[in-house]
Amino acid sequence: MNQDDHLSSYDYTLPEAAVAQAPVEPRHSARLLCVEPGAGWRDTTMAQWPTLLQPGDLLILNDTRVLKARLRARRASGGLVELLLLEPQRNGAWLGLVKPGQRVRPGERLQIQPPPGQPPVAVQVLERHGESGARLLRFAALSPELEAMEQFLNTYGEMPLPPYIRSGCGDEQRYQTTYASRPGAVAAPTAGLHLSKELLERLEAAGVARATITLHVGLGTFQTLKTEDLSQVQLHSERVEISPATVRAVQRAKAQGGRVLAVGTTSCRALEGVAALHGGQLQPCNGSVELCIRPGFRFRVMDGLLTNFHLPRSSLLLLVSALVGRQRLLTLYQEALAQGYRFYSFGDAMWIPPEAVLSSAMPKRGA
Repeated sequence: MNQDDHLSSYDYTLPEAAVAQAPVEPRHSARLLCVEPGAGWRDTTMAQWPTLLQPGDLLILNDTRVLKARLRARRASGGLVELLLLEPQRNGAWLGLVKPGQRVRPGERLQIQPPPGQPPVAVQVLERHGESGARLLRFAALSPELEAMEQFLNTYGEMPLPPYIRSGCGDEQRYQTTYASRPGAVAAPTAGLHLSKELLERLEAAGVARATITLHVGLGTFQTLKTEDLSQVQLHSERVEISPATVRAVQRAKAQGGRVLAVGTTSCRALEGVAALHGGQLQPCNGSVELCIRPGFRFRVMDGLLTNFHLPRSSLLLLVSALVGRQRLLTLYQEALAQGYRFYSFGDAMWIPPEAVLSSAMPKRGA
């Protein structure tokens, strides 16, 4: 088996000090590692990113908005548990993680801890869901509709920052993109956190267009890869919406010689996951996709990627490796660590332009 097919080949040592604990200000002051053709790279900042793009380029942004999906609840016995809501279900329930969940049984009723001046809210644990450890939860006297739940969560919930961010982020809006508009995520599409309103204006002035997709980051974010044989990996499905307008924008950009550039791995997965369902052609979509992108994958829609630095042994590391090669990516990560780049959600960024993508992974023009 090729080394690229082994999960253990995507490991690296990350010093704790390299994990960013807070965002930089302003957003566009984050550092940017620009991958160059061949073996080179250069150090710049997100503020300079517009100078690296071309008129006619099309940015694909994920407009999902993070829900304040973390709730604290009390059991009838008095014990405290933490809930993390993941996504609504068709039967009016919500899928969620319960921590610690070993002793929480189906049928048990919990009381959501209210903020001062608010009444407690009851939630019933219906059943376990699959092998993920998640539960189905039903909230008493609350509409399960997303908009109503977002209002409830804005009052009762907390922002679900990743566990490696220990001190919070101060302004909760810093864990939202400046263009977040569609509620439903439980984690931010972090590459987009670098795009300040000022930077977006500069990109527009430079002739760079943009279009949106919606991918609500869900349960798969919290599942680490465990299968050594990557040909056997199955990822949790993700909800994706791609509008006819976005499909037309992609088609127009390609017809005019422009490049389709994904801001973040979620935008990439949405484009490529939907294209994979339609013989390599992007189509409007409102449904679920399940696609593991790893070395050997040929991209059909996306030409280049802006992304953050990702966890070892993660599906996101596999995705980025598919663009530039596993060994080169791990070398770039070691260079980034040596140069003091900041990793993960509030960390710095990496820009992989089309000219740095492996020829075997590049979309076929005219296909």
